[in-house]
Amino acid sequence: MYQVKIFTIGKTKESWLQEALREYEKRLRPTMSIEWVIVKDNAQLITQVSKEKAWISLSPNASLFTSEQFSGFIHHHLEKSGSRICFVIGGAEGLPVDFLSKSPHCISLSPLTFTHQITRLVLLEQLYRATEIAKGSHYHK
Repeated sequence: MYQVKIFTIGKTKESWLQEALREYEKRLRPTMSIEWVIVKDNAQLITQVSKEKAWISLSPNASLFTSEQFSGFIHHHLEKSGSRICFVIGGAEGLPVDFLSKSPHCISLSPLTFTHQITRLVLLEQLYRATEIAKGSHYHK
């Protein structure tokens, strides 16, 4: 089973969003376990992430992928890293520039700006889509 750790700032406050996140976690459960590391600010985020060997920072200004490319990128990274992957989602101001410059990988889920809470949902949906693409299912059309 793949292990995904997601570092992010602030709690998910909206009940509808919590329900949507739970739905995608449930869908991912057969192939991926999701661990949330929720901190208060960028300083705590950087401290927590620095304990990891590698991570993928999310930034709207980073490399864009199609869903198929994202699936390939994620699965290649999972194979290379022993079935573990970490993502970092910044707060309202995004991730600090100096942190992004030190990130092993920076990707964008969209050139649009999302709240960190919506980014969580988009990331989980894309992870689910990536697993379904790899399986060859009809979820991704």
